[in-house]
This record gives sequence, C-alpha cells and structure tokens, in this order.
Amino acid sequence: MAHNNTEIEAKFYVLDLKKIEKRLQSLGAKQIVARQFEYNLRYDDDKNSLSRSGKVLRLRRYDDVRLTFKGPGNSENGVLSRSEIELVVNDFDSARLFLEGLGYHVNIVYEKFRAMYELEERLVTLDELPYGKFVEIEGDSPEAVREFAQKLGLQPQAAIPTSYHSLFDRFCRNRRLKLKNLCFAEFDGLEVSPRDLDVFPADS
Repeated sequence: MAHNNTEIEAKFYVLDLKKIEKRLQSLGAKQIVARQFEYNLRYDDDKNSLSRSGKVLRLRRYDDVRLTFKGPGNSENGVLSRSEIELVVNDFDSARLFLEGLGYHVNIVYEKFRAMYELEERLVTLDELPYGKFVEIEGDSPEAVREFAQKLGLQPQAAIPTSYHSLFDRFCRNRRLKLKNLCFAEFDGLEVSPRDLDVFPADS
C-alpha cells in the first residue's frame, strides 16, 4: 500500500507472531488477506544496475499477481520511505516472460507466508520467512508508523531499515554460507538466531 506512490514502512523481527496477531484483533484490525504462501522473483539486468542503485524490480504471486518497482530508500529512525509503483497483472508466467524478454534475469527467489491486516489506514503484514518472523507496518508518515508499532507492543527503536533480501545477504555473510535463494528448502536444518541477522526482537 503506497500513498501517492510512496511506500513508508518499517519491519520488526519478533519472537511471537501469534501474540502480535491477537493484539491486532483486539484493536479491531480487519484481516484483508488470510495467511498464505507468497512467492517472489526479484530481477536485475546483466550489470546488476538496479541492485547497485538501490532499486527493486519484483514479480510477486500472493493473493494476486503484482509487478512492482521500488526506488532507492531513505531511512528515518528505522522507517524506510521510497517510491513504489505497482501493477496488478493477470498472468504470472506471461509477466515473467515479459521481463525476461526485456533482458532482465532473476537474481533471487524468496518465499514467505504472509497474513495481512488493516487498521486506522495502517497496513500490517505478519510474515514468516525461512530465517524468522517479522511484522511490517505501512503508514502515511514515519511518525505514524512508529506510533502504531508501540500500539502493537513493539519497540520502535528495533525497526529494521532494510529489505528481506539485504537481511538474507547479511545472514549468509555472518554464517559464511553460500545460499542462492531465500527459500524454505535451502534453510532446511539451519538454526537461525537474531545475531545471525544483526537484529534484536522488537517484542522482547
């Protein structure tokens, strides 16, 4: 959910996602998408110019199929603001062929389970990734995001001003592993601690 094509969000690493969900429900949040699997392809060109310039080109299959472009981000006390343009497309495979026809290639596949809630014009997603559980909050200003985080019992100072992809790179670097994709199968048997991601639980 972008306001005027600007995404303003913060993500938080948490230990107890169910507790956050119960808190959301007690506040009267409306579940707009039930927990389900999400599949993402992130694209770049042969020079990786998008990644180097902080841009994102992504094809996502979740409750619908979306093609997303994100511009470079600006962080303010852990809240990330960046331009975002999203298009809903009706065919995942055709969109993939379209991007590949333009010369883009998949540079990472990443998976998650996600449930989506809405309250007070705030969009909250409860995410389960191969390396941990997270809450993402989107709002119309950094202040609104931080205030809402406190309502959910999260510590605003624990906000993580980076992407899931960057956390994946951080994990691989810290654990000295060469994993190709952020997929559940590749993390099978791996134990992941907050230290591996250089984060601390916002709900502790």
